[in-house]
Amino acid sequence: MILDAKIPEGPIAEKWTRYKATIPLVNPANKRNIEIIVVGTGLAGASAAATLGEMGYKVKAFCFQDSPRRAHSIAAQGGINAAKNYSNDGDSVHRLFYDTIKGGDYRSREANVHRLAEVSTAIIDQCVAQGVPFAREYGGLLDNRSFGGVQVSRTFYAKGQTGQQLLLGAYSALSRQIGRKQVQIFSRHEMLDVVIIDGKARGIIARDLITGKLERHFGHAVVLATGGYGNVFFLSTNAMGSNTTAIWKAHKKGAFFGNPCFTQIHPTCIPVSGDHQSKLTLMSESLRNDGRIWVPKKKDDSRKAVDIPEEERDYYLERRYPAFGNLVPRDIASRAAKERCDAGYGVGSSKMAVYLDFSDSIRRLGKDVIEARYGNLFEIYEKITGEDPYTTPMRIYPAVHYTMGGLWVDYNLMTTIPGLYATGECNFSDHGANRLGASALMQGLADGYFVLPITIGEFLSKDIRTKAIPTDHPEFEKAEKEAQERIARLMSIKGSKPVDHFHKELGKVMWEYCGMARNAEGLQKAKKMVQDIRTSFWKEVIIPGSADETNQELEKALRVADFLELGELMIDDAFDRNESCGGHFREEYQTEDGEALRDDNNYAYVSAWEYKGDNQAEVLHKEPLVFENVKLVQRSYK
Repeated sequence: MILDAKIPEGPIAEKWTRYKATIPLVNPANKRNIEIIVVGTGLAGASAAATLGEMGYKVKAFCFQDSPRRAHSIAAQGGINAAKNYSNDGDSVHRLFYDTIKGGDYRSREANVHRLAEVSTAIIDQCVAQGVPFAREYGGLLDNRSFGGVQVSRTFYAKGQTGQQLLLGAYSALSRQIGRKQVQIFSRHEMLDVVIIDGKARGIIARDLITGKLERHFGHAVVLATGGYGNVFFLSTNAMGSNTTAIWKAHKKGAFFGNPCFTQIHPTCIPVSGDHQSKLTLMSESLRNDGRIWVPKKKDDSRKAVDIPEEERDYYLERRYPAFGNLVPRDIASRAAKERCDAGYGVGSSKMAVYLDFSDSIRRLGKDVIEARYGNLFEIYEKITGEDPYTTPMRIYPAVHYTMGGLWVDYNLMTTIPGLYATGECNFSDHGANRLGASALMQGLADGYFVLPITIGEFLSKDIRTKAIPTDHPEFEKAEKEAQERIARLMSIKGSKPVDHFHKELGKVMWEYCGMARNAEGLQKAKKMVQDIRTSFWKEVIIPGSADETNQELEKALRVADFLELGELMIDDAFDRNESCGGHFREEYQTEDGEALRDDNNYAYVSAWEYKGDNQAEVLHKEPLVFENVKLVQRSYK
């Protein structure tokens, strides 16, 4: 199969404008007869469902939470990027485009990224109109701060709870459409499979998580907005419910999976404290605006941070990357922290942490200013660690945060299954091998508010004569039967080990061998280990209760079964890509000073994997990445 990204012709700055002017449309009368399913109600899903409803489509929106407001987008802290140049520091659409391409280590598609940069400016206006309380300067203008990998201030924020405020804005728009009967909401429902009829996505099988009943739902098109798969590592900054099931089921029905090994390690997380933990807590990258990262110059220094004099501190990011300092991209900051800790300079009881120190900023700006900018983040840190970050430096260490990989999509955000779309973090399209901070919220809202509602019209305009397909169609029956059999198989195992036992085992293997650093030998070892864990899971897992009731262990088991399969594909992808780029760091391929060493001659492509069946090797397809507007160079933040 030849991958067609459907990139429009013309200069990059004109592609999106020309495309919108020529793309087929669906007239208002026909929209009333078209049903669209949206799975997921985070920023990408809620904004898409609300906008599609506003346009006149009939929408069904699904979330496994008890309310759309509890989607994991609510946990985002630091901000959202937009090229408005309010700070008058030289920002522009082109600069945001370039920073994003460079930050992703030249492994993203130019046309998609430029469109994202263009649309970014409209997002802020949309959200302000919804009442999102962005921070403002003394004169009343919206304030900005900087994030890693850039030298301008383009990040709009609402203290340390930007995701929450943006999601409430999208939720208000969604609620309006629910009230108008344009959107029907199905909370506490989880998608278990996508239904393909005559080669097109025509619906889903969902499980009511309260009653356990399987349901069939038709749609002329299906939109997935289900987030990333970082919980394959068990310990991550994601909510415990975040999973890969929706996109993995779509993958097994024919949707190619793009760049699965591209996972992001966030450098600013509260370190692991023991085996009892079920998740990790993020400390926003925005803290690096005013916090300075350092370790003692002396190995195994057991003194308290406040007792170590200035001349005995190594501000290693400022030393190694003077041009960007503490605001280097996440992959670089994460590897630098790991290198210092591995070399014996780590701090805390585990020695697997570095300091994030605000003493200089508090002296320069005053405690009140720091509290106004980051107060809620400081409260979170103190509640978890029992330490006051106003007087004692935070201890931080990298952790799994975001996944740049996801379902392969074309310029329209459609997967290789006609009628099946993927938006936000669950697609691969915008971030390459490393996401710049504050770009996740930007992509989710860009896709949902401004891109998908336009591009989906190209598919639906050819489908206006298609009537609603009854859910007693044989393909609906077949998909439901397969889902039911999988549940029955899990319930019948009656082993002796809980689901979390296998999830933790998988997570340890993935972190050790396919985490911050990878090598060929370790990846081969990891693949065999993951296969063994999966075999053991299907023989020894125990799931109490029944399938015909609320059963959170069954929910977890279904998700972990998918993680076990995805983990193997991630390993295969990491093994195949014999280069280092962004968050994919192969130890065999690095520069003399320990930076990622790309191989543009052989690996300037998107890895798009095709599922061929259980126990069969997946087939790799390649979408060449063509760079006409930026020059491929070794990344430098020095």
